Amino acid sequence: MRRLVLLLMSVVAIPAHPGSKDHWVSLDSSGRLVYQSLPNGDHIVDFSYAGYMGGGVPMPRVAPVGPVLAPSGADDTAAIQRAIDEVSSMPLKDGFRGAVVLAPGTFLCSGPLNISASGVVLRGNGPTSEPTTIKMTGDPHVAIEISGKQELEKVGEPAHIADPYVPSGAQSITLDDASLFAAGDTIRITRYTTPQWLHFMGMDRLSRDGAAETWVGSSISTLRIVTDRKGNELRLDVPLTDSYDRKYLPPEGAEVTKVLVSGRIEQVGIESLHIQAPPRHVAFDDPLFHAMNLRGLRDGWIRDVLVDDTTEGIDAAGDTSRITMRNVFFRHGTTITSPAKPADFALRGTQLLVLRCGSAGKDLFYVITGARNQGPNVVLESKFIGDGHVQPHQRWATGLLVDNVEVPHGGIDLMNRGEMGTGHGWTMGWGVVWNSSADTLIIQNPPGAANWSIGTSGHEMRAPMKIKGVHPRDLGPDLPQGFIESPNHRVLPESLYRAQLAERLGAGALKALDP
Repeated sequence: MRRLVLLLMSVVAIPAHPGSKDHWVSLDSSGRLVYQSLPNGDHIVDFSYAGYMGGGVPMPRVAPVGPVLAPSGADDTAAIQRAIDEVSSMPLKDGFRGAVVLAPGTFLCSGPLNISASGVVLRGNGPTSEPTTIKMTGDPHVAIEISGKQELEKVGEPAHIADPYVPSGAQSITLDDASLFAAGDTIRITRYTTPQWLHFMGMDRLSRDGAAETWVGSSISTLRIVTDRKGNELRLDVPLTDSYDRKYLPPEGAEVTKVLVSGRIEQVGIESLHIQAPPRHVAFDDPLFHAMNLRGLRDGWIRDVLVDDTTEGIDAAGDTSRITMRNVFFRHGTTITSPAKPADFALRGTQLLVLRCGSAGKDLFYVITGARNQGPNVVLESKFIGDGHVQPHQRWATGLLVDNVEVPHGGIDLMNRGEMGTGHGWTMGWGVVWNSSADTLIIQNPPGAANWSIGTSGHEMRAPMKIKGVHPRDLGPDLPQGFIESPNHRVLPESLYRAQLAERLGAGALKALDP
């Protein structure tokens, strides 16, 4: 088991080529990052805001509360849940209530363990040496549910973005009237999916087996916090990962609404566990064992977790944000029987960081994004073994960084999935693959947007990676290839995320990644 973990964590070392002023991101003579822009001002996003507390903050070690629980030999679900509920009822102190600690051994669990309060940690003894194992029994279920209920209350009337074009990577917007907004406000930025935009993207002409496929969802929105206001200009806490072009929006432009956020939970952690499900050959639409669901959570973490044979992995919903998953590994002894495939890391939220994680298994997605999913999200220094894919999945996600990631027998794909699934169409815009390696690479430029591959190579440099220009089921002409820079030669900085984090918060922030 230890050998597998070390194998998943290993990263191939390839000499790096220094950047230059002609590169999309390079280092100047003082060591600062320099970004090349597209004609409309779009540039590679600052991804360093991904992770717990917005990046650069170490995950805490929360003190235990109550006795250490030992396995009973019978169903332990109720006993563990009682302990979680007792800690959940305690008062918060400096943002935390305490940790429920499970002893080494095997806990039989026939149902999910639910955390629905802030400041609660579930901790075992470790995933490998004298492990704490949650052995899933009974009918298929989720091992651990973290369930807040984020709700947004609209305040006042919406304003609209006055800029003719807001580039991806921007951290400020100008409104037609910003008098309602002030520093500290949470705003929801909404772009409605007009017929003009869907036609521009080619996502109004999809059909499968003779039946039309239609876009699902009337809008794409993201939350930001106002850090400063000057006149009608708002400065935002996190860069935007999509562009806003008035030509493809309603006449008044993208909508900006002040909102009050309630119901979500914060400061929740899952640590040092082994989760084990029974291996099963099943189809994707059968009842499935899931590792974890995250809902309505901001500022949380999952670290040092090994998962065996759950069909679905960790699902971070669209209302999750600022989560770090570190040293989380999946092992699959069986494969799915249907064309539709499961995912180990489903990144549907924002500011999510997958750090030094991995999977060993075939016929699955290692990492996906969700529909209308706005980043920044980051997969960093991770390794996935098998014929699966790191692949944004459906209906226009933006702002994914794949940084120093290996998929030696599979693919990394920023692509148009076209009529796959329920008409997934273009899956990713403004995404970056940096100093990574894969057997196959699909990097395509969507209309009005860009994707980049920089410093990415074929597995262990034995042969150049196979770059595909057309997604496997598309029978039409080649789709526009994205920007491919320095193929088979690593570039500087070695890690884009690390360099961006150090530049924004100082070199000390890197200690949060390497405690």
